[in-house]
Amino acid sequence: MKNVLFATSEARPLIKTGGLADVSGALPTALRALGVDCRLLLPGYRQVLASLGDLPEVARFEGMAGFADARLLLGSMPDSGTPVYVLDSPTYFQRDGGPYQDTSGTDHADNADRFALLSRVAAHLCTANSPLDWRPELLHCNDWQTGLAPAWLHFAGRPVPSVMTIHNLAFQGIFPPSTVARLGLPASSFQIAGIEYYGNLSFLKAGLFYADRLTTVSPTYAEEIQHEPLGMGMQGLLSSRAESLTGILNGIDMNDWNPAGDPHLPAHYTVRSMSGKPRCKEALQADLNLEVAPQTPLFGVVSRLTHQKGLDWILQVAPGILDRGGQLAVLGTGDKSVEQALRDLVAAYPGRVAATIGYDEGLSHRIEAGADLFLMPSRFEPCGLNQMYSLRYGTPPIVHATGGLRDTVVDGVDGFVFTYATAHGLWLAVERALTAYAEPTVWKRMLQAGMKRDFSWERSARAYLELYERAAAEA
Repeated sequence: MKNVLFATSEARPLIKTGGLADVSGALPTALRALGVDCRLLLPGYRQVLASLGDLPEVARFEGMAGFADARLLLGSMPDSGTPVYVLDSPTYFQRDGGPYQDTSGTDHADNADRFALLSRVAAHLCTANSPLDWRPELLHCNDWQTGLAPAWLHFAGRPVPSVMTIHNLAFQGIFPPSTVARLGLPASSFQIAGIEYYGNLSFLKAGLFYADRLTTVSPTYAEEIQHEPLGMGMQGLLSSRAESLTGILNGIDMNDWNPAGDPHLPAHYTVRSMSGKPRCKEALQADLNLEVAPQTPLFGVVSRLTHQKGLDWILQVAPGILDRGGQLAVLGTGDKSVEQALRDLVAAYPGRVAATIGYDEGLSHRIEAGADLFLMPSRFEPCGLNQMYSLRYGTPPIVHATGGLRDTVVDGVDGFVFTYATAHGLWLAVERALTAYAEPTVWKRMLQAGMKRDFSWERSARAYLELYERAAAEA
């Protein structure tokens, strides 16, 4: 496999709303290190164009199948040099707000058109009519925003195989049936054996039905989504395609997340020399106006403050943690009720609880390094990254046994895993963690076990390359 086009709606460091951006920023680079000419296709959002500056135009699409005019620009990712094709269509992408929502948090009304164009161009670049000299041998699509691309490849005679990766099945790209004709999709495609989903059009279902191979971001999540409730209405299709579905665990950037040289930390440390970690804890406590107490167990949380992430469970067990002498440091944004509950907790326990509402990249690193334990009790988690960061930083995570959390944390060895999806299940894991924390020999062994784990992207990239080659052979 030589040439791969990686179509995505976000990619770190150019534009990010979630884990998809981390994968899109890292996996193509890791594949290139294995000899694959992997290139990204990314919408030309205002933030992307501002970051990349003036770029040469390599193709133009004027009124393509009824869409607004667009140009294809060629640049490179600022941190890795990986080539990126930027789909510049001011009508669709140069606007205020984020990639999917406006400044008020409402979905852009024309999201179907915006991401249908992205999908259409992705498929077109894989055909004989592509305006580019560079021709992909495989198209890798990601989440609903590129889900129509495998469908258009199918209707073009499948010139190359396609892979569809599910990063979060909860987001399905559902639009009214009238959208089918407007986007230029064949009327025959609007059926159960196609893009129809309970009377509507689903971009995600289109990708899951027409792609040659399906992947998701952890082995356990690949199993979970074939059944209720995590199949979220797609379980029948996914279970019928079980032989084509593979779970490949995401990696992390082992350079960005490295306590031995992390520029965000006040002190550095390694698995062989841990003296810097207590200094990170002391600095974090001081920065967050917590009591500077070296022996006090400090629990960290870096998360979206939502029901999915189990923040209601954390709020329920927080008084118990604090009554046992612990501290809590939270960073995140999300549900307003959760944000207010955290503010109330800070007021009730001054010097014991810190809650930073918003996002701060540097602080997220300092919490990972300065905390003693990391709370991540997600109700479901396709992969998760923070538990891997925590292990890397010698901060044992407490996680629910779901998705990538189950696949990455070894209970009692490098972290704590609870099975019962309740606040009480989380509390029992917290109690076990506090018991281990009080035993220095046991605790040191757990920290070292986590820090020795390999979560590099090279491992994941090799698994994807093997899958690409199988898809090509089957096609």
